[in-house]
Amino acid sequence: MARVLYPGSFDPLHVGHVDIIEQASRLFGEVVIAILHNPEKHGGVFTVEQRTQLIHGALADAAFARPVKYEVHAYPGLAVDAAKAAGADFIVKGLRNSGDFEIEQQMAHTNFAVAGVPTVYLPCSPGLASVSSRFVREIAQYGGDPSSMVPANVAMALKEMFS
Repeated sequence: MARVLYPGSFDPLHVGHVDIIEQASRLFGEVVIAILHNPEKHGGVFTVEQRTQLIHGALADAAFARPVKYEVHAYPGLAVDAAKAAGADFIVKGLRNSGDFEIEQQMAHTNFAVAGVPTVYLPCSPGLASVSSRFVREIAQYGGDPSSMVPANVAMALKEMFS
């Protein structure tokens, strides 16, 4: 089995992320969830430490068909550097639509040219194509209920953050 890196900001983690983590685990074996961040920039809804805790909590509570083998690590900088540090064989990216493909394809070519790490795309499960961290953040910031788009622990954390 392979070890794969799933990079992102995960600010916040949503059900689409959980879907890709489960798919990647089933296909490859071990998933390293890489919270990418710039330590010189303050930003985002949740701190890196909070994101790490939310990911662990959400995956512990998830009803997966099979056990999911994963690790969560925070990395400053580039996904290819995180992939090397994690000993990943591939980078995994989720795709919702053709727009995602256009962006991810450019990054995949660049990552391969820079570090020789190939990228594998996984389509999101039907019904999850409209879920994004940006939309979740906006809904929560304006007092809406994003609970259908995020794990229960993330919904509670967002409610506390914006109440």
